[in-house]
Amino acid sequence: MADEKQNQQQIPADLGMVQPLQVRGTAGTLQPPSRWLQAGAFVVHLYTASGAVLAFLIVLAAMRGNVLQALWLGLVALLVDGTDGWLARRFRVSETLPWFNGRRLDDIVDYLTYVFAPMLLLWTSGYLPAGPEGIMLAVLPLLASCYQFCRVDAKTEDYFFLGFPSYWNIVAFYIIVFRLAPVTIGIILLICSMLVFVPIRCLYPSRTVPFRRLTVALTGLWILAYALILQEMPVPHPLLLNFLLIYMLYYIVLSLYLTYQRYRMTAR
Repeated sequence: MADEKQNQQQIPADLGMVQPLQVRGTAGTLQPPSRWLQAGAFVVHLYTASGAVLAFLIVLAAMRGNVLQALWLGLVALLVDGTDGWLARRFRVSETLPWFNGRRLDDIVDYLTYVFAPMLLLWTSGYLPAGPEGIMLAVLPLLASCYQFCRVDAKTEDYFFLGFPSYWNIVAFYIIVFRLAPVTIGIILLICSMLVFVPIRCLYPSRTVPFRRLTVALTGLWILAYALILQEMPVPHPLLLNFLLIYMLYYIVLSLYLTYQRYRMTAR
């Protein structure tokens, strides 16, 4: 009987189940989290889920031909995605509500706002070739990102993305702002889709440790430039466009450098 009880007590740990958060009361006993803490965790999950509503609104704007509105909504979705993780850690949602998978919710919302809605925007706005060629170019990111979102190692333990991190919303923003030609757009979509399968360690702008302060500062300026460019569309200031290119170059070069540094250390 003792062995049976011991085995029963070990079942949750063996299954890797998250144990509910417990706080120590005034008498020193462990108590479940307060209702306020649980309510806060629910609000955080609702905040994350609002991204699905934003994706729906982006699709509506795209279908109505309102590209600028779709890009503004995309900016709001970026801000939600950039802050919900911090809130989730602040409220310890995985421990407060262990039965609710916030990471799965985040992946669903990110696929809608980062992949599906941007591809639909490019299609409805005429940036992709008409006919089967344009459909194939739109399908490539959709399928590649399905693979990327289902990889358990898509995010490394030291806060990098493995492969191109399905930033198709950013790709669509650059395509629209710089008014790229259909041939150039096709090449970009093809290359980025292939890079999803290449284990390059791409920056996680808010969490990658090396050069984190510089990356966060530049990312904040990039978000500001994003908003200013939308405000000045259809003819944004050249300095803002140049900054977009500088930030993209910084992101690519630093990702490649840190990837090379990692593999060199591994080889040693």
